[in-house]
Amino acid sequence: MAPITTSREEFDEIPTVVGIFSAFGLVFTVSLFAWICCQRKSSKSNKTPPYKFVHVLKGVDIYPENLNSKKKFGADDKNEVKNKPAVPKNSLHLDLEKRDLNGNFPKTNLKPGSPSDLENAAPKLFLEGEKEAVSPDSLKSSTSLSSEEKQEKLGTLFFSLEYNFEKKAFVVNIKEARGLPAMDEQSMTSDPYIKMTILPEKKHKVKTRVLRKTLDPAFDETFTFYGIPYTQIQELALHFTILSFDRFSRDDIIGEVLIPLSGIELSEGKMLMNREIIKRNVRKSSGRGELLISLCYQSTTNTLTVVVLKARHLPKSDVSGLSDPYVKVNLYHAKKRISKKKTHVKKCTPNAVFNELFVFDIPCEGLEDISVEFLVLDSERGSRNEVIGQLVLGAAAEGTGGEHWKEICDYPRRQIAKWHVLCDG
Repeated sequence: MAPITTSREEFDEIPTVVGIFSAFGLVFTVSLFAWICCQRKSSKSNKTPPYKFVHVLKGVDIYPENLNSKKKFGADDKNEVKNKPAVPKNSLHLDLEKRDLNGNFPKTNLKPGSPSDLENAAPKLFLEGEKEAVSPDSLKSSTSLSSEEKQEKLGTLFFSLEYNFEKKAFVVNIKEARGLPAMDEQSMTSDPYIKMTILPEKKHKVKTRVLRKTLDPAFDETFTFYGIPYTQIQELALHFTILSFDRFSRDDIIGEVLIPLSGIELSEGKMLMNREIIKRNVRKSSGRGELLISLCYQSTTNTLTVVVLKARHLPKSDVSGLSDPYVKVNLYHAKKRISKKKTHVKKCTPNAVFNELFVFDIPCEGLEDISVEFLVLDSERGSRNEVIGQLVLGAAAEGTGGEHWKEICDYPRRQIAKWHVLCDG
């Protein structure tokens, strides 16, 4: 057999071929990687942006409708109710209107015309489209407000009401608020949001998102409540509470609007309404329940012993009819909170027994500038705990709160217990 010989030229061609194949492989790999990255970026941009606001009610099923299924319902929809299956009365859902890619709503005007016309107009009731009607209830203007409320203007709330006969649903759209007062003294602005409750049962509670640093917030958020018969609408009332978000303490209450629905006719279509925001009436109410507190002031050690004993007749706070109460105790010195404590949560009871003791060190001699705030709250997982009632004890407190404080100052080292009626928190 003849020996196999390899010329030098063949050995020189091998590195060249390997280099060419390596170059082609590198170009193919880079191109494939770039194509994959472009596909991922394209798929992400095509996805529907997530909702920034989904309100969850305890024990109730709530979902947002499809963004592309936005539909307006008018008076003609009630003729098609026979062709559609009825929604169960016990069900309650929440619909949210279409938002932009940032999760915000486009600002829309309530009625063609200049904004100054809406601001200067008295509260009226409009009918959507070319039809226009005025309700007797809507003619009640700020003339019924007291002189104090007239002096302190808290702004105007714009909203719309509608009943969808096809789905047997009550629809409330919170459009905007104008002329709100500045709750932040440094930035001279507010971070407003709105809570809405359907009275008298208080089962349906929703709230808007917080809009940062504005005195004219445009919410344009729609809430749809299923399972409410049209015959029951006249017996209901809407309660709006306008608040300003505070990151470091309790949110500031700007004011409130109460709308009785008796006399308001929704059978002809959507109605646009506006109401002046009035100062919230914080008054004592037996419906908030009572709290048994024991206090003892030790003048020698300059300490204040607070015992949260019992609560009774607390109101129903959720759909199940029972609340999960607990008590927060805040110690204030010259209107500045210097210490805070809280009790354990008592499950499903309107008459809670706490029997928890707290000892506070007083930073000054005497109790003249000291006050104690008690907040009874309902513990709710997944959402902000709701205030059931409030109680303040101190030298400037009125009623039993001031009397109790005077007794512990007059009789130091003596444990004195009293029942107190809770105020609206």
